[in-house]
Amino acid sequence: MDKIFRVNMTDLTTKIEEVPAAWAGLGGRALTSTIVAAEVPPTCHALSAQNVLCFAPGLLTGTAAANSGRLSAGAKSPLTGGIKESNAGGTAAQMLAKLGIKALIIEGAPKSGTWYNLSVGINGVTINEEKELLGVGNFAVIDAVEQRLGKKTGVLTIGIAGELKMTAANISVKDPDSKIRSHGRGGLGAVMGSKQIKFISIDGEGSKPVTIADPEKFKTAARAFSKALLDHPVSGEGLPTYGTNVLVNILNEAGGLPTRNFTTGQFEGHDKISGETMHDTIAARGGKVKHGCHAGCIIQCSQVYNDKDGKYVTSGFEYETIWGLGADCCIDNLDDIARADNLMDDIGIDSIETAVMFGVAMEAGILNWGDSKEMLRLLTEEIGKGTALGRILGGGAGSVGRTYGVTRVPVVKNQAIPAYDPRSVKGIGITYATSTMGADHTSGYTIATNILNVGGYVDPLKKDGQVELSRNLQIATAAVDSTGMCIFVAFPALDIPECLPALIDMINARFGIALTGDDVTNLGKHVLKLERKFNQEAGLTNVHDRLPDFFKNEPVAPHNAVWDFTDAEIDEFWNF
Repeated sequence: MDKIFRVNMTDLTTKIEEVPAAWAGLGGRALTSTIVAAEVPPTCHALSAQNVLCFAPGLLTGTAAANSGRLSAGAKSPLTGGIKESNAGGTAAQMLAKLGIKALIIEGAPKSGTWYNLSVGINGVTINEEKELLGVGNFAVIDAVEQRLGKKTGVLTIGIAGELKMTAANISVKDPDSKIRSHGRGGLGAVMGSKQIKFISIDGEGSKPVTIADPEKFKTAARAFSKALLDHPVSGEGLPTYGTNVLVNILNEAGGLPTRNFTTGQFEGHDKISGETMHDTIAARGGKVKHGCHAGCIIQCSQVYNDKDGKYVTSGFEYETIWGLGADCCIDNLDDIARADNLMDDIGIDSIETAVMFGVAMEAGILNWGDSKEMLRLLTEEIGKGTALGRILGGGAGSVGRTYGVTRVPVVKNQAIPAYDPRSVKGIGITYATSTMGADHTSGYTIATNILNVGGYVDPLKKDGQVELSRNLQIATAAVDSTGMCIFVAFPALDIPECLPALIDMINARFGIALTGDDVTNLGKHVLKLERKFNQEAGLTNVHDRLPDFFKNEPVAPHNAVWDFTDAEIDEFWNF
């Protein structure tokens, strides 16, 4: 029977609780958002003892379902001031699920300056004082924990950014190859730092296979689901071959590749940083062009990127990071972008927020456009050492814009806008504006339909159908985030008729229930409305569901497109 593991960092106590009946059918994002909404005062300071940090595996995590190894983390965000859910791969989710842990909830904050680590096992959580690893980067933490506790230990850790409570700080997760995946966006690493927890280790000893109520039905559905993932041209071919960075040339052609801090939609050096170039570079240097972020991933869109001498540089080299440091900052040196990605993993800072921040910093004159060497120095010597400038940079794009008086600051709810220009791809603009998480492309990935012709086609340059498209995708995404599934299962789910029923069949077989498609849709709607209610009580209103004014006033080349939605049209999103 699943349990709730609860840790109180104020009095340094732990306990194991029964799962409340209202939480029994929830997992992943649905559960973390429910916990935050129930236990966090919406107006509290996100770095105070009143905030909670919670982790929850998805409904299918720990099973043999393909691509089901995602872990959700939730808290009030110190970056946006609203609710935050972030999900990541790695080994932690499946370990927690197999230990029968429905959720791990961390509340309170120490009254002294002492730092701790948490040891999670089948019998509960142990709180241990931590001295050795303070001020140490994430890679060294993982190495040290493996030396202390063994290679099979799961690890959740924060780097210097989290220790210093920078609002762009991540929680880093060890993956099957001891590399790093991230609970990015929104500053959850700062929340973990406010609890004075350097790392959480997970001991899988005594864990058991997740119970399946109807094993034969589950196997049949799992086979159909896996086939759909592999049969789709995006999840079965494009992503495994080129990773998410396949999008650089595609978005450049569409005029939606934000360049030079969102001043134009195309980058002259796009081919030098493209997925095709990255693939060929990795292959030539003996890296891995395919790599899974968690066990059971069959899409394999991650990779291992080596330097010219064949030495490891980074893994999980994503489009959003490459776009942000590349086109947005006018850097066309893929090796320097990879080194920056490695540093951000080690420091424990969000690679989207930080990449967009550097674009704002270049506009502010802190460094020159395209100056990758100074960017690396700022990461190492300023952010990585927590200097005064480093703390400003570590606060994200909005922090730099406010400090230096920059007016072109691409943020919504103070969170950086990633990867796609909303003037040229209008559907994603609706997602950026209305997402409960702040600007977040994954909340409702309209790129699928606006650009990739997945699930039909809605013209990215026209307003028609964009609100409905974003709404439907945000509802579906909230439900998928609750299953523990990778968001990329949405591609076959939109195009292959057998995919979504197979996903629902797996959930039904896992728990011995009879959910319908309408039930799943209603779950997504419930999650969004719950999150919005928290945000409203925290002080975020429809006025915060807006893009910065420069998107309205500055046409973007090559289409000379502008953001032309009225406030009333944006607000229509919530009429469901």
